[in-house]
Amino acid sequence: MNSEFMEALTTLEADKGIKKEVIIEAIEAALISGYKRNFGQAQNVRVDVNRTNGSIRVFARKVVVEEVFDKRLEISEEEAQGINQNFEVDDVVEIEVTPKDFGRIAAQTAKQVVTQRVREAERGIIYSDFIDREEDIMNGIVQRQDHRFIYVDLGKVEALLPLTEQMPNEVYRHNDRIKAYITKVEKTTKGPQILISRTHPGLLKRLFELEVPEIYDGTVEIKSVSREAGDRSKIAVHSENPEVDSVGACVGQRGQRVQTIVDELKGEKIDIVEWSDDPVVYIANALSPAKVMRVNVNEEDKMTQVIVPDYQLSLAIGKRGQNARLAAKLTGWKIDIKNETEARELGLLDAEETLDEDLLGQEQD
Repeated sequence: MNSEFMEALTTLEADKGIKKEVIIEAIEAALISGYKRNFGQAQNVRVDVNRTNGSIRVFARKVVVEEVFDKRLEISEEEAQGINQNFEVDDVVEIEVTPKDFGRIAAQTAKQVVTQRVREAERGIIYSDFIDREEDIMNGIVQRQDHRFIYVDLGKVEALLPLTEQMPNEVYRHNDRIKAYITKVEKTTKGPQILISRTHPGLLKRLFELEVPEIYDGTVEIKSVSREAGDRSKIAVHSENPEVDSVGACVGQRGQRVQTIVDELKGEKIDIVEWSDDPVVYIANALSPAKVMRVNVNEEDKMTQVIVPDYQLSLAIGKRGQNARLAAKLTGWKIDIKNETEARELGLLDAEETLDEDLLGQEQD
């Protein structure tokens, strides 16, 4: 190594943020291992790299003893005092033992250390960039796939889309552009590992934040999301501003905003409902597009009994129970749905009781 190498380390520090002293200390440590491997495994040595001109010296460190048992680790008191009369027993003497051809080993070692440190620094930068993007969405390009993952290029790194996080109604082809939700960023020995999802409810939430300015600026708040990816989702929204129609803002003019999200999710149907702090109103809304006659609430068990007109029963339950299941996930309440006829037979409705106009659900596909 020479002064030009030291200047290169200074430049590297400025460009990559890798401290010059850290690299030099790593080179010194690596050279100690290299010396022991090539010139004497048991010897205790110290390597010194000159910070100015890059010259390298190797020193054997020997303990001063009265009787020498291992010449590689010990030196007699008499011999030590021949170097410096002040040395006493138990002192450590450093004797230069730099091999003639050590420069070649040093150059190879330095190159390996610098390459490794640059790689680690770049991985660290990528990790720092992406750890702040957890629970966010990014655009990516599909690169390849195997039986476990689809590999998506996010620019600086290739992310992993596991089989379990892929939408069942999607086919992923090479060079397809997709939006994905970052679920986890991990440090590994091979660099940062980015796990992404197309099925996570957070993806739906972030897509609405992108498409609806009122959500992005906080005028409209997303209170809850429930999702069965690729098929149907429900999202509850609310605004503290009485002049703002939170559902209408999400739907957009002629349904353009929500349709953009539906297109991104390959036709997944989305119900947008108004959130309420009154569980009766909220649960009635959550069962949209079905219309509700009554909601009986059991606060202690967080259970509700919902009564719907006979002709609304199948709509309220949904295909394979999907509508009721999504509504329960959205609200966090258990929901037991009964039709009007059964409710009257059980005495749950008065003879004259009809559809409660205040419990009409928000309708949105």
